[in-house]
Amino acid sequence: MNTCPDHFLGLEAKYSGYANSRFAVLPIPYDSAASYQSGARHGPRAIVTASQQVEYFDEELEVECHQCGIATLEPLEPNLAGPEAMHEDVYKVARRVVRDGKFLFALGGDHSISSALVRAVRTKHRKLSVLQIDAHCDLRDSYLGSGYSHACVMRRIVEMGAPIVPVGIRALSREEHRFLKRQRIEPITARDCFADEDWIDRAIDALGDTVYVTIDIDAFDPAYAPGTGTPEPGGLDWFQVTALLRLVAAEKNVVAADVVEVMPVPGQVTTEFLAARLVYKLMTYVQMRE
Repeated sequence: MNTCPDHFLGLEAKYSGYANSRFAVLPIPYDSAASYQSGARHGPRAIVTASQQVEYFDEELEVECHQCGIATLEPLEPNLAGPEAMHEDVYKVARRVVRDGKFLFALGGDHSISSALVRAVRTKHRKLSVLQIDAHCDLRDSYLGSGYSHACVMRRIVEMGAPIVPVGIRALSREEHRFLKRQRIEPITARDCFADEDWIDRAIDALGDTVYVTIDIDAFDPAYAPGTGTPEPGGLDWFQVTALLRLVAAEKNVVAADVVEVMPVPGQVTTEFLAARLVYKLMTYVQMRE
């Protein structure tokens, strides 16, 4: 009986062993720091399952990159002691992957996990900058009594000293607007992505040489990715996001990434399949830079 190995892309053992793989996929099924709809804890499982239907061959670049090795790690067990305790757990596991020299690609879960991931990657890459593809700024100092809410994740990253470049933004609070002005951070809004022909160049110019990519799936318009806890109208499409990622990967040293906030919708697989293809697409762009 032939069965598909139950990990990312369903790769056979010679392409999915940890020791020889360039990429390490870390599922983090955690959504206790979400503020609207819950369910993103089911996102990693849904993305991995959907990925088993993704073609290895990339029609854009006309290559297969799975042979560089993509290991799928065991899902990180949620820590119900609270988001701060979960932050430490994510950091410890991610740091080990980074120390092993792997390209860490985490699957959320809510966006709160990204601050721990960036913290771990910065143990190796101190001059890390962060490309944030997102509908929301996530720059609140605290939300619903917690500084570790998914609405605060980019604030925590800025406090680490990592420059951020937000792209696709179309929802923010007055507090966040004031913080952006104080920090002289210029987000590239979703409106900019449709109206400004130079928006990708602006993003690339604002990034440092070494880049972490965090992709909140709500950056996409809900027409393309309805399965998310905090949908916002007026979002990006597949070709805008992949065009940005292709140029960033070509011109910068992208060293780690995450895709977060996928909340599976019963009866459809649109969002998780988009996320799975996006993960493999970014891996392909990164691999082609070598």
